[in-house]
Amino acid sequence: MPNNLANLPKPKAIIYDWDNTLVNTWPLIQKSIDKTMIAMGKEPWGLEKVKNSVHKSMRESFPEIFGSNWQEAGKIYKDSYQDIHLGISFLPKARELIEEVAKTDILQFIISNKIGSTLREECKALGVSDLFFSIIGSHDAYSDKPSKDPVDLALMGSDLDPAKDEIWFIGDTASDVWCALNSGCRPIIFGADKNIISPSIDKSLIEAKNIISYFDHSNLMQIILDFDRN
Repeated sequence: MPNNLANLPKPKAIIYDWDNTLVNTWPLIQKSIDKTMIAMGKEPWGLEKVKNSVHKSMRESFPEIFGSNWQEAGKIYKDSYQDIHLGISFLPKARELIEEVAKTDILQFIISNKIGSTLREECKALGVSDLFFSIIGSHDAYSDKPSKDPVDLALMGSDLDPAKDEIWFIGDTASDVWCALNSGCRPIIFGADKNIISPSIDKSLIEAKNIISYFDHSNLMQIILDFDRN
C-alpha cells in the first residue's frame, strides 16, 4: 500500500496502541502464552501463531481458549508476564517519535488491551508517562478495544471530539483498526515485521476504508515535524 500519510490533515491528537506499535513485546507475550498453554495441558503456540492470534484483551480471548478455566489460565499468564515485562524496549525510533510529538501542540494518548496497571508500570519504567494525556488499558473502561469505550475514557477532559477533530489512531492489529472506526478516529496501521501488515487485519477492510499504513516511525516523525514547519 502506498504511503500517503503526508496527504492527511494535521491531527489534533494521536492515539497509539502500545504492544508492538511503540514497544517490542512479542517475545515476552510468546513466552508467557506458551507457559500458560503448557500449564493448562495445551500445545504451545510459538511466535507465529501468537502474532496471528493475539489482538483481543485477556477477558475477551481467554474464555474462548480455555472455557470455564480461563481465570486460572489468566492468573498463570499474568504472573508469567509480570515476572518479565519490565524487560521491554522501544521499537526503532518510537521513543524519538513520541518525544518529538510531545514538543508540538498534538496531544498523545495510549490505548492498549494490556491490563491498565501493567501498562502504566511499563510506561513509568521507560520514563515516558508524562508524554501522554492519558494511558488507558484493559479493565479501565467498561469494555476494551475494539469497543469505543476506552477512547471515550481516554479523551475525557481533553476537549477533543472525534466527530469534529482529526484524531489518528495508530496500531498494528484488527482491534486497533476497529476501535478507531467505532470511535470516529482515523485508523492508521503500523507494521514493523518485515513490512508485513498483521494477518489479523482483513485486507478488504483496508481497501474499503482506504486505511493508510506505514512501517517506519522515523517517517511518521518527519511528517509531524513538517506539519509544524508549515
